Amino acid sequence: MSKAFTKESDGDEDEPGLPPLPAGLKNYITPAGFARLKGELLELIDNERPRIVEVVHWAASNGDRSENGDYLYGKKRLREIDRRIRWLTRRLEVAELSDPALHHGGHQVFFGATVRYALEDGREQTVTIVGMDEADSLAGQVSWISPVARALLKSRVGDEVVLHTPQGLQHLEVLEVSYPARA
Repeated sequence: MSKAFTKESDGDEDEPGLPPLPAGLKNYITPAGFARLKGELLELIDNERPRIVEVVHWAASNGDRSENGDYLYGKKRLREIDRRIRWLTRRLEVAELSDPALHHGGHQVFFGATVRYALEDGREQTVTIVGMDEADSLAGQVSWISPVARALLKSRVGDEVVLHTPQGLQHLEVLEVSYPARA
């Protein structure tokens, strides 16, 4: 069978490796996260996609497309860009902005809080609770639907919360809660 008759994915599914939006949950996002995603979307639409279209157009004008690397790679990259644009557009449309600065000075954990807590063994960790689309564990940011965030939400400084882990229950003590200052 010729490769021309195999069905490629049309790219309507969510980005591979990124979590789908859980049913019934809102897509909360901080203003900084919203701005970052919107900036990425505009960069793709205004700069990267037109640049790749130009390369594909040039490569197509060279003749035989079956062995033209610029053409084949360009078409593949266009599909990736278009998929990312669709995904970003859908996520931004349903995003619900929540400004953590509204809680500045508060001592209770809500969305957008930066929380310093102690583990049972005395180690301390700091996490910032952010939206699903902006979480970055390497930067200490966790999604508001993650187990640690769910355990910490609505607690106050001095509270002890229980975190359910695959290794069993873990007790965390909330040491400090902070929010960004109002602009």
